Amino acid sequence: MTADVDLRGVWVPLVTPFAADGAGDRASLERLSHESLAAGAAGLVALGPTGEAPALDAAEKQALIDCCAKVCVERGAARMGGTGTNSTRTTRTATRALADVPACNSALVVVPYYVRPSEAAIVEHFKVVAAASPVPVVVYNIPYRTGRGLGAAALLELARTPNIAGMKQAVGSLEEDTLAILAGAPAGFQVLGGEDLYLYPTVLMGGVGGITAAAHVCTERFAAMVDCGLHGKLDDGRQHSEALLPVVRAGFAEPNPAVWKGVLHAQGRITTPDVRMPMSNAGPAAVQACLDAIAAASA
Repeated sequence: MTADVDLRGVWVPLVTPFAADGAGDRASLERLSHESLAAGAAGLVALGPTGEAPALDAAEKQALIDCCAKVCVERGAARMGGTGTNSTRTTRTATRALADVPACNSALVVVPYYVRPSEAAIVEHFKVVAAASPVPVVVYNIPYRTGRGLGAAALLELARTPNIAGMKQAVGSLEEDTLAILAGAPAGFQVLGGEDLYLYPTVLMGGVGGITAAAHVCTERFAAMVDCGLHGKLDDGRQHSEALLPVVRAGFAEPNPAVWKGVLHAQGRITTPDVRMPMSNAGPAAVQACLDAIAAASA
């Protein structure tokens, strides 16, 4: 375990904007990065599921990394790099490469997907990656995407492992294992919420913030909500949470990140609303419902 990185606050897992010809839109990505940090995000996450990382080729991934690093250096902000794959070998290689990325202070490493290793094997996977990583590792536990998850005992073992600084917990609820981790983790191990609906109660129970796709919008309010939770301003934080609940629900009405990209395009913040196949763009009704929720939360 290490406490050499501060994960507190709201981290925005950036979408990958595409131009009309389907190419990556670096100008929109740079603008979105600046806007998120200016609005109170603690840092940016590149190459996560919200960024459609599996649909990007190597050159596109590198361009995204370079763009985010440039913005974070300019603003003195932190960046978390997504490096997890379904292979320990390739995950270790991608994580080692973060040594050459400016402003990257941590690696977000997802539980290996598709291959469904045993829980004990997953623990060993993370230990191998952490030992090779030039930056602290954040474990990403999201069983409904990977087909395999980690229970409290395994995650608490990883919490005591050198160079593992924390975790993103995305298990669909605030359930028994998450509460056990929050109660039993050693000092310095930081838990980030990965379920936007439960971000505020996760912070109240000991989490330090969240990696939150919904914070592409209403960023100031998400940051204020987490700050209230961290500083015991319970009523103010609850007001933020209740106001943001319809935004979160609307933004995930269709598979992530389709609605968020539709909203960002409607707001003029990215060039197109496009996602890459096999994803499909959000329907107009879903985008409008989210825009209406954002307007109500911003009133």
